[in-house]
Amino acid sequence: MLTTSKNIAFFLALAISLFIMAVLSFLDEASRQIILMVGGISFVAIFILLYITLEFLIFKEINNIYTVLDRIQKKNLNKAIKKSGKTSLFPLRKINKSIHEYALAKNKEIETLQKNDTFRREFIADISHELKTPIFAAQGFVHTLLDGAVDDKNVRYKFLRRAAKSLNTLEILVQDLLTLNQMESGVVKFHFEEVDLKEIVAENIEQLEQKALKRRVSIRFNYNEAKQHLVLADKDKISHAIQNLLANAIRYNHEGGDVIIKLKSTKKNVRVSVKDSGKGIPPEDLNRIFERFYRVEKSRSREKGGTGLGLAIVKHILEGHKSKISVTSAVGKGSIFSFSLPPIRVQNKEEAQPENAQ
Repeated sequence: MLTTSKNIAFFLALAISLFIMAVLSFLDEASRQIILMVGGISFVAIFILLYITLEFLIFKEINNIYTVLDRIQKKNLNKAIKKSGKTSLFPLRKINKSIHEYALAKNKEIETLQKNDTFRREFIADISHELKTPIFAAQGFVHTLLDGAVDDKNVRYKFLRRAAKSLNTLEILVQDLLTLNQMESGVVKFHFEEVDLKEIVAENIEQLEQKALKRRVSIRFNYNEAKQHLVLADKDKISHAIQNLLANAIRYNHEGGDVIIKLKSTKKNVRVSVKDSGKGIPPEDLNRIFERFYRVEKSRSREKGGTGLGLAIVKHILEGHKSKISVTSAVGKGSIFSFSLPPIRVQNKEEAQPENAQ
C-alpha cells in the first residue's frame, strides 16, 4: 500500500535526497562521487527519521484511535488505556485518551439510563400490582353487597370487614410510598436526640407481641443490663426501622420459630441485630432485597402481607443516620439483619450533670 509509513518515508526521502543532489550539481567543487555519497547518506538518514516519526508518532496513534472507535461501535470498552502520570507530548495520543475517556463516560451514562429505564418499568409493574390487589378485593366485596348480599346480616358484616381490611392495606401501602419518596427526595428532616435503643427495642417487641403469638414465634431480647445503650438518633425513625426489621423477622419466620434481638454496646458503636430462624435468603437475592417491592418469593410474600417497602425504608432511615443495614443469610437457617450507631459516652453525660445542677 502506498499509504503505509514505510512507503511515504521512502518517497519523501528519495525526493529530498534528489533535491539535495540537484542543488549540489550546480556547485563546481562537488564531484559526481561526492554528490552520490551525499545523496545516499541523506536518503538513508531522512528515510529513518521520517519512518520513525510517521510510524510511532502518527500512524501508531491513528491506529489506536481507530481501535478505540471500533470498540465504541462494538460497545466493548473494557480495555482501558493506561494513564500516565506525565503529560503526553504527542497530540494524537492526547486525542486518543480524550476519545476513550469520553466514550467511557458516555457508556456509563447510557448504562445508568438503561438501568433507570428498567427500574422504572419494573416499579410501574410492581406498584400497579400492589395497588390493584387491595382495590380489586375491596371492589369485589362492595359489589357483592350491592348485588343483594347486603340483606344478609352475617354476610354483610363479613364482607365489610374484608373490604375494610383491603382498604387498610391500601392506606399502609400509600403511606409507605409517600414516606419512601420523601426520604429519597430529602424532604424528610431528621431530628436527632439522645435515645435509649434498649427502650425502643422493648417497645417494639411489646407492640408486635400479638402478631408473634398468632404465629407461635418466640421473641428473645439479649442485652447487657450493666451497660448503657444511648445513641444520637431520630427516635421515631429509628423506631420505625427496628419495627420493620422485627415485623419481617416474624412474618417470614416459620410457625413456632425464634426471633433473637441482640443489643451490643462497645466504645465505638451500639449494634442492633435481628435474627430469625426462617428459610433464609438465596445469595442471588441478597443484593436486591432493599429495592422497592422486591420479594424473594413473590406469591408467598404477598400472602403473608406487607407492602414490600419495609427494607427500602429501613435502608433510607439508616442512611439518614450515616449508617447502613447489613444482612447475612443461609438458606434453611435464617437471616440476620444488623446496623450500628455511634454511642453517646456515659462519661460526658455524668460530667454535664454538675453543670446542670449549678
